[in-house]
Amino acid sequence: MNARDWFMLVLLGAIWGGSFFFAKVAVAEIPPLTLVLFRVGIAALALHLYLAVAGPSFRLAFSMAGSFFLLALLNNIIPFTLMFAGQTEIGAGLASILNATTPFWTMILANLLTDDEKLSWNKVAGVGLGMAGTAVMIGPGVFAGLGGPVWAKLALIGTALSYGCAAIFARRFRALPPQIVATGQLTASTVMMLPVVLLWHAEGMFTASPQAWAAVLGLAVLATAFAYILFFSLIRSAGASNTSLVTLIVPVSAIILGAVFLGERLEIFEVAGMVLIAAGFLIIDGRLLARR
Repeated sequence: MNARDWFMLVLLGAIWGGSFFFAKVAVAEIPPLTLVLFRVGIAALALHLYLAVAGPSFRLAFSMAGSFFLLALLNNIIPFTLMFAGQTEIGAGLASILNATTPFWTMILANLLTDDEKLSWNKVAGVGLGMAGTAVMIGPGVFAGLGGPVWAKLALIGTALSYGCAAIFARRFRALPPQIVATGQLTASTVMMLPVVLLWHAEGMFTASPQAWAAVLGLAVLATAFAYILFFSLIRSAGASNTSLVTLIVPVSAIILGAVFLGERLEIFEVAGMVLIAAGFLIIDGRLLARR
């Protein structure tokens, strides 16, 4: 990856790490599935407005409409649902580690299904260090929920696998501008989520407080609409395996933002985990080692 790709990857991780602040406020008043609908629906509307003003035309997406529904399933509907279900039974620490396996599964899938994203020693070593860093960074919280049911753990593994499949599948949209791909995916997600929420979760949809709605807007516009433009730009320029590394940056971003803006104490084990993750990225990048 070049410097621009690394910058976009870190920025995307920072944005998705910050999304936990928005989600924490919003989910206190809005049921999870309803929140998913608001998140993807408002984001899709914002992107359609953006395309109407700045272009390009959304008509570019029409020829791949069916593929956008599959992408929405793999990148939004399935992983969101599995994550919500799994986290009802296992702790956040274990859930974070299982979610951080996304780059591992993406590397395996890319090696099997693509010709230009094969496994290399530095990718395997770097991702291994990153996953170890995530476990160290979580610290004692890693043991929370270890005794949970097997199905809940498999649900989080399924989340990571679904994200990996989505990253590989998204490669077929590389001929389209990233903003078109993001709009197509989120529009398809909205179409699929709308009947589910209206049939089973319609009661009290619009009774949240102004603070909760402000959090929803932040989650939708910044952490979804803008973030997915970055995500598909990375898929286009850096590939699926490299883009999946963002799941290692997200917990780092969340912890740093908590320390800076919420006054949370930064523990030694958290710093140690961040160092391991940074070392993993240096190995994946390879340029520093090559110069040495």
